[in-house]
Amino acid sequence: MRIRSSRAGMGSTRMTALRCAAAAVAIGLIATGCGAEDSDAGKGLSDALGTTSDINPRNRDDIREGGNLRLVTTTFPANWNTLSNDGNDGEIADVERPMMPRSFSTDAAGALSVNKDYFTDIALTSTDPQQVTYTINPKAVWSDGNPITWEDIRSQANALRGADKRFLIAITNGFEFVDKVERGVDDRQAVLTFKHPYAEWRGQFAGNASLFPKSVTADPDSFNNSLVDAMGPSAGPFVVQSTDRSQGRIVLGRNPKWWGATPKLDTITYSVLDHPAWVGALQNNEIDLVRLNSIDEVKTVRNTQGLALRRAPGNRWRHITFNGAPGSILADPRVRVAISKAIDRQGIATATQNGLVENPKPLNNHIFLQGQEGYRDNSLGFDPAAAAKELDALGWKLNGDVREKDGRKLIIRDVMYNDPLWVQIAQIIQQNLAQIGVKLTIDTKPGAGYFTDVIQPGDFDAAQFIFQGDAFPLGSIRQIYRYDPNDLQGNYGRIGSPELNDLIDRTLAELDPTKAIELANEVDRKVFEEGHSLPLTQSDGSFGVRAELANIGSPGLASYDYTTIGFLK
Repeated sequence: MRIRSSRAGMGSTRMTALRCAAAAVAIGLIATGCGAEDSDAGKGLSDALGTTSDINPRNRDDIREGGNLRLVTTTFPANWNTLSNDGNDGEIADVERPMMPRSFSTDAAGALSVNKDYFTDIALTSTDPQQVTYTINPKAVWSDGNPITWEDIRSQANALRGADKRFLIAITNGFEFVDKVERGVDDRQAVLTFKHPYAEWRGQFAGNASLFPKSVTADPDSFNNSLVDAMGPSAGPFVVQSTDRSQGRIVLGRNPKWWGATPKLDTITYSVLDHPAWVGALQNNEIDLVRLNSIDEVKTVRNTQGLALRRAPGNRWRHITFNGAPGSILADPRVRVAISKAIDRQGIATATQNGLVENPKPLNNHIFLQGQEGYRDNSLGFDPAAAAKELDALGWKLNGDVREKDGRKLIIRDVMYNDPLWVQIAQIIQQNLAQIGVKLTIDTKPGAGYFTDVIQPGDFDAAQFIFQGDAFPLGSIRQIYRYDPNDLQGNYGRIGSPELNDLIDRTLAELDPTKAIELANEVDRKVFEEGHSLPLTQSDGSFGVRAELANIGSPGLASYDYTTIGFLK
């Protein structure tokens, strides 16, 4: 499952301005103005996914009992149901990770193991038809005291299958391929039978996905609305202790019904704070951990006593989504492809990652990240001369500085969260497109309502935001790139084709990993050829953290054990 974000946090990204590039628009000035000192800072560092975490790992005996971990978020949850379109946000998901059940845990190399707090066994018990059996830990209960049972799994499968369009889902997550969910040997076992094979079955309740109680998923009204104002029953080592929307504060406390290891921390407090203030708050001992996105932020952390820099690239990336809805300025896929070819993504990578990695480079795949098995460059390349010729051939002729066709000027409105880095990226694109006679206007939006009021309704020509993946890269291709006008899920640009849909379905039905990777790369090439969206850069995974914190920092691909996070004795 893939979740989105316009901002930054443990699971989303924003950034303050690059000091040396804040006033520069020309690519050459942005790319080279930081000087040798900043460039040397990234020596030996890469943004490719690796096999390690940087979390200051310590034994439980080294961690003191109690304490409050202070974290930040940029907005209060619009909907606590992360399975819903309104709640499909990385920051909401991060707040909920210490509270919700997941079927598998992930180590730093991306290897999976059954999460024994919730399931004693998960097995592919048949391949013809495909069946998966989940055996639930008999101790597992929701925070309201109700046991976690097979009915919770059945209810979520029914909500996400996509058959009832009244459920405003963010993703079907493979449940459209599930024929039935049945009770196993008792209420603590669920047997899923699939209509045809589904390759990413392990990710249906893992990674960015989690299991919600049937009280949330039972019907469209509860699914869409029951968690708008507050969190419902959860089942992790922590529960919501208090919330204050006016003060911008969420406090998690120990779950008195938790059956696993007792958490070391007493509480986790999230404060709503705009990202430009994050590093200052970290310096002032007001918060304990922040994501870093500029060389200036990295240097600030390095030069502040009591703080530490932790770094392990993870699965997050910046991109541009185009709007191809009928009647939009970019409705013609040939126009979208031409514009894609005119955007210098290498220039963007150099400008925004100089000093953070040794060799900044763009991300050239929509499905796999650099360092992941399956990654290959399927992009169409940077070729502004070809882009100009293609627009000429399509009848978009220069009239002064801007191209025009049938009296309509080729002006693109680029929407983004009001953040200096996103604006800087837009300025680079603005300059690129001006060279081929396309005008780009920059339209910044506040964080509150960015997705619900702007992106989901399609109020943009181009939009910039972040995707956060998980250990199941194929699980999100249907969510983002398959097009059904009656079931958009995460295809906010309303772009696709029957051929692409068919290719996606074939990929997800392929159980041979090697063949699935080949098919996934065919999907990726087709996504580029549709002009659906344009990946920009991959996150380097830098965090600033209080030095005495243990078992948290930059996890890479690994999932956290929230019971062991805490402060050193």
